[in-house]
Amino acid sequence: MSTYKLIIKLLSDTTFGRGDGVAGLIDQEVEHDSSGFPYLRGRTLKGLLSEECDNLIAVLPENIRSDWENVACRLFGIPGSSLKTIGEMHVGDACFPDDLREVVAWQIKNQELTDKEVLNSLTTVRRQTAINYQTCVADKGSLRSFRVVIRALEFKADLLFENQPNDELLSLLAVSTLALRRMGSGRNRGRGHVQCTLHDASEQDITHRYANLFG
Repeated sequence: MSTYKLIIKLLSDTTFGRGDGVAGLIDQEVEHDSSGFPYLRGRTLKGLLSEECDNLIAVLPENIRSDWENVACRLFGIPGSSLKTIGEMHVGDACFPDDLREVVAWQIKNQELTDKEVLNSLTTVRRQTAINYQTCVADKGSLRSFRVVIRALEFKADLLFENQPNDELLSLLAVSTLALRRMGSGRNRGRGHVQCTLHDASEQDITHRYANLFG
């Protein structure tokens, strides 16, 4: 088993939305665990990387595009894949460090902290409204509140391979990692600006080393 890590640094406030809110308090809540730590599901992260990968391959010259499409299928799999055609990479959830989460979970168990305190220390609530372009005032009933993860925080996700990936797989993964600059709800409205880097098992940054091999 070969392990790599994807490190995500938030350059702006970000909402890892879970699709619901808290009645009477917030319209859109962030995904968080039982200790109150926000996280991004591995399945969602893999989908974001795959989307960026497809966008990059689409602009390649036709004479090499099909070769890289095959590499992408090996890396991410294809929709509806069977066990024989599943992607070689498994993406774990993007979380805070394990040791931090373990310590905080112990404190919560011993009633030194609560999950709400943890969540509130790492997030804040933002509000926005729609403005009527004719009257230049807020549309009635358009006020919405949403929780955001505070900028400058970092998340790590494990990238697992059953066998050691070759340079082609790692180069495609590296450029997809660099291309991933927006994520979460509101990523087209100024939120969710991120910087992603690829690291080996010893946490050395290998992003540019393999990105230079692409194409």
